[in-house]
Amino acid sequence: MGENLTLPVPETLYATYAVALTAPIPDPGELAHDEIAARTRPPLRDLALGMLGSPMVTLDQRPAAEFPPLPADLLAAYGASPAALAALDAASHILAVRAAYRPGHPPAHEWAARAIAGAVAAARTAPVIDVFTPQILAHDHLTRSLPGPDGAVRLTDWMLLPHTSGPHGFWFTTKGLARFGLPELQTENVPPALVVPWGRLLNGLARRVLDLWQDRLRTGEQPLVVDLPETVSVGLGDIAAAQGTDEPLRREVTVRLRLDRPGEPGTTGEPGSSGSSDSSGSSGEAVLTVLPADDGPDRLESLCAALFGAQDGHR
Repeated sequence: MGENLTLPVPETLYATYAVALTAPIPDPGELAHDEIAARTRPPLRDLALGMLGSPMVTLDQRPAAEFPPLPADLLAAYGASPAALAALDAASHILAVRAAYRPGHPPAHEWAARAIAGAVAAARTAPVIDVFTPQILAHDHLTRSLPGPDGAVRLTDWMLLPHTSGPHGFWFTTKGLARFGLPELQTENVPPALVVPWGRLLNGLARRVLDLWQDRLRTGEQPLVVDLPETVSVGLGDIAAAQGTDEPLRREVTVRLRLDRPGEPGTTGEPGSSGSSDSSGSSGEAVLTVLPADDGPDRLESLCAALFGAQDGHR
């Protein structure tokens, strides 16, 4: 067992949000500037306005028919209501808000693109689609997800945790860490009784791994690769932090990460592009498989019981 995992650092990260409009906006850039200035608090306001006036942000408005269709089945699976899907289907135009930025903290590409799309959508009472997930973002959800004055966000507002059943249990894969340049986390063969506690553990682990990643990107020139520890501790405090709360108990467990490449390709539609990876990752994209740090039977059950207690760790 090695001590570190070496992960490549992407040169640039991209974010794309789609605003579904019932009529075209005469000047999307002017509207975006005015609405961000009026609706957004600093320092996010200054970040978004600065990027809006630079090549890092593009606003691409076209008739809806000129974009590849958004995947209605995935949008529904990730919570879109029939009314929201109908509003999307009725849109005559799409405004694609795209932003690019280097990996690290802050993830300015995501913060700026989501803030700009949300401000324009609020002014036009239009739905916003997070193309990465893909997911239709309700206005209150979008607003809540944006960073406050201290730059804090809830990771659960930026990441989904879909799971599917199989012959030997459930398969979990995060959908959101790739926004920040990381591989997604996955676990196979999770017993049905552990769906809830294991999901909580993965939320906390995602928060811990993201913190480790961003810490290594904070200083100096951007590296080509980053080393992360193969064994990582995850605790109740990490789970609370992922949800934007505090937890006084310091209880932790240790898991092992294995760098894998999935064999099953998958794509989802994206306005103005050929697609983005689905929750299983596209062909050739690395994932971090989450395993118990120690071998032995019932290790997932033991981890959940140690972290949450015997009763909560089995439901």
